[in-house]
Amino acid sequence: MNTFDDRKKTFERKFAHDQDITWKATVRRNNLIGLWAAEKMGLTGQQADDYAKSVIAADFEEVGDQDVIRKLEADFKAHKVEISRHMIERQMQEFLDEARRQVMKETN
Repeated sequence: MNTFDDRKKTFERKFAHDQDITWKATVRRNNLIGLWAAEKMGLTGQQADDYAKSVIAADFEEVGDQDVIRKLEADFKAHKVEISRHMIERQMQEFLDEARRQVMKETN
């Protein structure tokens, strides 16, 4: 029974670790996409940083990425910046890949 318990605890630790990595990468991705969007809207300095934080906060509205995408689309529209949903989704994926690399590098 000891071997089973050890394997169970190992699996639980790995699951928790993987969830932590995913969480950190998603938050970092949201920061990166927020900074990218801020640049597209002409925001710089503290305004850009504050905007990126608002993108991170927007991700708490619902499960998944749709809340972030809706925010970006609405903000681009308000700033008269024409960027397609496809481009937003593509940038989000690229930033997620980069965020994962960064987080993995930091955890090793």
